Amino acid sequence: MLWSGWGDPALARELPEQVRALLRDFLGVRAPDVPAVGLESVRLPPVALPGPLLGALAEVVGPAYVLTSHEARVRHTRGKSTPDLLRMRAGDGSAAPDAVVLPGSHEEVAELLRLCSAERVAVVPFGGGTSVVGGLTASGSGFAGVIALDLGRLDRLRSVDLESLVAAFEPGVRAPEAERLLAPYGLTLGHFPQSFEYATLGGFAAARSSGQASAGYGRFDDMVVGLTVATPTGTLDLGRAPKSAAGPDLRQLMLGSEGAFGVITSLRLRVRRAPGERRYEGWRFGTFAEGTAAVRALAQEGPLPAVLRLSDETETMIGLAKPDTIGSGGAGCLLIAGYESPPASTAKSPSPGLPASASGGVPPVDGQAAPGWGSVTARRSGAAAVLARMGGEPLGTEPGEAWERGRYSAPYLRDSLLAAGATVETLETAGFWANLPRLYDAVRLALAGALGSPLVMCHISHVYESGASLYFTVVTAQEGDPVGQWERAKEAVNAAIVEAGGTITHHHGVGRDHRDAYAAELGPVGVSILQAIKARLDPAGILNPGALIPPPTT
Repeated sequence: MLWSGWGDPALARELPEQVRALLRDFLGVRAPDVPAVGLESVRLPPVALPGPLLGALAEVVGPAYVLTSHEARVRHTRGKSTPDLLRMRAGDGSAAPDAVVLPGSHEEVAELLRLCSAERVAVVPFGGGTSVVGGLTASGSGFAGVIALDLGRLDRLRSVDLESLVAAFEPGVRAPEAERLLAPYGLTLGHFPQSFEYATLGGFAAARSSGQASAGYGRFDDMVVGLTVATPTGTLDLGRAPKSAAGPDLRQLMLGSEGAFGVITSLRLRVRRAPGERRYEGWRFGTFAEGTAAVRALAQEGPLPAVLRLSDETETMIGLAKPDTIGSGGAGCLLIAGYESPPASTAKSPSPGLPASASGGVPPVDGQAAPGWGSVTARRSGAAAVLARMGGEPLGTEPGEAWERGRYSAPYLRDSLLAAGATVETLETAGFWANLPRLYDAVRLALAGALGSPLVMCHISHVYESGASLYFTVVTAQEGDPVGQWERAKEAVNAAIVEAGGTITHHHGVGRDHRDAYAAELGPVGVSILQAIKARLDPAGILNPGALIPPPTT
């Protein structure tokens, strides 16, 4: 991954001239006076950890897996939010870890946490490095130093239970690799967020990720049936059954805990049989309100597509649903629907050396996919009847296919806009259907108040019977201090979301950027519960300090 941007540097591209002209003429965007620095020019603080302590870390994982090189530290500094990238492009590596440590087993993770707790070394769990909420920047104050705990060596598929449709993974498996490992069994996770190409399964669980096909597969936390977690005070092994009435479900406590309570070292995930066919199409609605009513009808009445997203008028006009052809949008509001059918073939035998299932056998695939799935034709016809009744105009498969081709391209576009001199960032929230218009207006007004006349785009990204999420993209001209510019806007938006009754995050997580607003959302009793759990599991406070957990008030 590009250290100062997103993804594969070979896939970065220049903005088309018409887009540059739009930015210049309508937003006043001008190229930055100072170009981004190279990796070797990033300024890092000296390594604070003493030699004997680095040696003790090496005794746990092996000397080859304790890295203190300039490049290793830079590549584990911060995440991929716009403030993160702006700081890195300016050469600010002040938040770099002192060392990058790569454990190879649950036992090594547990021993590292014991050692770091005793020596007061802050530990930041690191998966794909894709956090966009300040989730990878530890507060080193009061600690002997900071390590990035890179889980990349924990990258195995441990077992597949074809009878229960449960697969056990280690946390460092990246999402594309998980799909590759499941493919021989005719299985899929069905989790395809925009970070799909680089994020890890452990990161998905730690941040309660939600994928683009959540309408069909559910959120990632819906997929987790079991977890093993190493904490400074011991190990948690959670999940004996899909559901239980045995008190509060501690799995839910660890999901979304962002490395503040413990380090996930194993996940048992519900998987689905891979579809035999996927098809995407577009519909146009006259207004966002009309399209929202149609999306709500599908969510509440069915049949619900696996993928369902609705762009507002501005996002449709810009063409953000098709980032590979930005600037090619039209009028109205574009809805993208994606349909999947049951598999057409049976699962293959397991790979040599990999357990097939908990029961030791490989049951035949019966041709049934997720409950309620039918043929693509049947589901399209049913959904089309609802969309047409609600005033939608069918556009055929071209818009859907264009969205599918560019579904992971938007972060590359963000990099190009930053390089051109624009401040561009995304934010998201969620609410009940009845409150969604108020929430939509509140965010837009807060951004306008903080940034003047920014370009604000929005789409409904995930839907439920009772509500939906709103995903905003904002673009404006960079000021002299673009980090401060965005932080002021973010503070205003966070306050507006809380005031308007929305949740501070639907799927990006809390990190540091949302921590104070999360405290306001929870209330003082809720905050005190989190603080008590933190104190019990991590008494020295070494795990991702400053993230998620609001500090005690004095």
